[in-house]
Amino acid sequence: MSELNQRWLLIYSAVLTCIFALVLLSGAGASKKPAFDEITVHRINLVEPDGTLRMVISDHAKLPGIIVRGKEEPFARPQAGMLFYNDEGSENGGLIFGGRRNEKGEVVDSGGSLSFDKYDANQIVQLAGVDDKEDHFAGLSVTDSPHGNETHRRVWVGRGEDGTAIMALMDDKGKKRIVMEVAADGTSRLSFLDADGRVLNQLTPSKPN
Repeated sequence: MSELNQRWLLIYSAVLTCIFALVLLSGAGASKKPAFDEITVHRINLVEPDGTLRMVISDHAKLPGIIVRGKEEPFARPQAGMLFYNDEGSENGGLIFGGRRNEKGEVVDSGGSLSFDKYDANQIVQLAGVDDKEDHFAGLSVTDSPHGNETHRRVWVGRGEDGTAIMALMDDKGKKRIVMEVAADGTSRLSFLDADGRVLNQLTPSKPN
């Protein structure tokens, strides 16, 4: 083999080696997932491979309205938070929170809520706490949706606006049937009611002799 051919062979080998090395390095770099120490965003959409929306994390300004099967209807939300969507792209719960004052200096929209919805219907369970100029309560609510958008609360465990701790059990029409209460001053009672709200029986602590 001539000296010229040997030189071209060396050059050819060196070029192939460089290309092979670049391919390996490019492949290794492509396999690494992006990592962030901190990001600042207004909204994050989590979607399935086919584009179906499954979760939104958003500030107040970009929090979406009501989305059902991928179609959005305007709905005013004064909070920021996280919304959940089912396999069909319909909203089925969320975590929302807010707190602000109006032009009069009154506290409005103060509190938060974590809720989950029945398929193609309204909420079935909600953990909520609100303390603003209109509402003062905190508790857990379990709800039935027997006929589409018709809802009836079945269980409420929490604190009312007057400071009373209460557990109420309702029938399938949403009527209170058993209520256990402890008032802010410590007074307690257990009441049994009929469908019209009349007290049938009531238990109170016995006074010590």
